[in-house]
Amino acid sequence: MTDTAARLLKLLSLLQTRRDHSGAELADRLGVTARTVRRDVERLRELGYPVHATQGAAGYRLGAGASLPPLLLDDDEAVAVAVGLRTAAGGSVAGIEETSLRALGKLEQVLPSRLRHRVNTLHTATVRVGGGGPAVSPDTLMAIAHACRRRERLRFDYAGPRGGESIRSVEPHSLVSFGRHWYLVAWDTDRDDWRTFRVDRLTPRTPTGPRFAPRQPPDGDVAAYLSRRLSSQTWPVQATVILHEPAESVADRIWPGMGVVEAVDEHSCLLHVGADTPSALVWMITSVDADFTLAEGPPELAEALRAQAARCLHAVRAT
Repeated sequence: MTDTAARLLKLLSLLQTRRDHSGAELADRLGVTARTVRRDVERLRELGYPVHATQGAAGYRLGAGASLPPLLLDDDEAVAVAVGLRTAAGGSVAGIEETSLRALGKLEQVLPSRLRHRVNTLHTATVRVGGGGPAVSPDTLMAIAHACRRRERLRFDYAGPRGGESIRSVEPHSLVSFGRHWYLVAWDTDRDDWRTFRVDRLTPRTPTGPRFAPRQPPDGDVAAYLSRRLSSQTWPVQATVILHEPAESVADRIWPGMGVVEAVDEHSCLLHVGADTPSALVWMITSVDADFTLAEGPPELAEALRAQAARCLHAVRAT
């Protein structure tokens, strides 16, 4: 490849980051003069790339258009896209598997052999453990996403976790992919409060409702709000334990949805958890790997902790 052609490809790659670039910045990144950058921009325009001049200081931006030639990806970007498509093929969006594999096949046809080797090496060395969550319809995801973006009220039929159907009316805020499920975080207009909904349990009704003024996200952070909601939902067995370590030292041991950590002082914190059974709670609490004291919980949990302690002591004595 000639120096000019290589420079044009690098210039195009820089412009494809979808932000404005000054001529001086591009010249510095390419190691050429500003005059050479202007000539290269003209060459890209002649090839059909819509490179627009920005206002103010001399700068450039790559525009979108139907005549735009094929997307340029560097080695790392091409591998990232291929891996993403292969991962999406086993994801939780219904019908996307075949579409992802078709797109992956087209991409691999144009990948250089060295990149195909990298992608195939990663694929053959990777094992996917466990299935995904319930599949959701891409049409449902798009209907919700459009309502979120347009700030239009959304009505849908909802199947509750314990059975029963209801019609809900909400102001949708965000879609969240959390663990093995998709969730909608929205302001419930009937209950006058924030609520979360499993997307696989809802069926949107059309048309969407009137527009609404945007609200501040719950607790200032949708992801953190959802994590707290999932941790504090009405589990059959709930407990609070005192962890004898500061909150910041155990934070990375509490996975999303496991429980809520509440700081107490520089030496301890509270962990609020819930589960289906006392034995499940024992496993969750001890998995944090910290000294703890049971503060609140049913008698069955205390018995389960004693039984687990006796089991561990017996195992040590038997060796």
